[in-house]
Amino acid sequence: MVGATGVVGSTILAVMEERGFAAGEVVALASERSAGTAIPFGGDELIVRALSEDAVEDFDLVLMSAGGGTSAEWAPRFVEAGAVVVDNSSHWRMHDDVPLVVAEVNPDALAGHSGIVANPNCSTMQMVVALKPIQDAAGIERLVITTQQSVSGTGKRAVDELLDSTHRALHEMAPEAPVAYPHAIAFNVLPQAGSFKEGDAYTDEEHKLENETRKILMQPDIGISATCTRVPVRVGHSESVNVQTRDPLEPDRCRELLAAAPGVVVLDEPARAIYPLATEAEGRDDVLVGRVRRDPSHPRCLNLFIVSDNLRKGAATNAVQLAELLHERGLLRRAARA
Repeated sequence: MVGATGVVGSTILAVMEERGFAAGEVVALASERSAGTAIPFGGDELIVRALSEDAVEDFDLVLMSAGGGTSAEWAPRFVEAGAVVVDNSSHWRMHDDVPLVVAEVNPDALAGHSGIVANPNCSTMQMVVALKPIQDAAGIERLVITTQQSVSGTGKRAVDELLDSTHRALHEMAPEAPVAYPHAIAFNVLPQAGSFKEGDAYTDEEHKLENETRKILMQPDIGISATCTRVPVRVGHSESVNVQTRDPLEPDRCRELLAAAPGVVVLDEPARAIYPLATEAEGRDDVLVGRVRRDPSHPRCLNLFIVSDNLRKGAATNAVQLAELLHERGLLRRAARA
């Protein structure tokens, strides 16, 4: 586990422990400054080792969640040493020779790996789990997406900033200047998740939703318009998604398809205030879907509300699921040579 002391890395280790991940040995790697840190695991402790030239040998599988720069440098080194890398950064996702995989959506894509498998962006991940049964049944022509993304997607610093700024506001204390975001996040909604490049009106998070969705669903012609926002929620991304299907699809039939889909839980009794909530999603691996209803402005459009724990299914759990599938299908390179 590379990036073992980060928010996602520690969640991956927790998920591995929960699922009884079949590993002969688990090694925690992180930066030099984290070396020596003790991490609870399997009733014992893992002592974090520094990521170094000497640390890449003798691994079958590497789960990597240490940022794009680290992944770009170190993933090829692990592959050259004989390991398969499941990477959680954005660096490899759109490489043509790297499969971008969600366990419930396109697991067969794993067979095409050349040593690296990419984990999608958390917002893309939960959305495609809900979209796949709709695509299979009725086709998808266009998506209009608005996300409400929690601060844990930015990391521990952003979570701490939300908690501290909320405490200060509630106790009428002077606010501190925001660090994680360009504006204060407490009691606010920022119409920006991700960063803007010069001359581009869309953030990198919005482009990830567009490009990754098309790659995973293997449909490059889907029209996609995305707006990604950041909200003062600790864990759990929410998404309002307008889906234009190729064939007519009734809301009741859509609910049936979603209820039968792996990894999806339908919560859709709005008159009884039953619908997906970030607080209900936290700590779960399910993708929660509700508010399924017809768009009155178009005969082939439905509106959905999709929520999931961005640290678990949106990152950690899918990475572990992919690792399990690689093992089960004999797609680990050392296992294939044995």
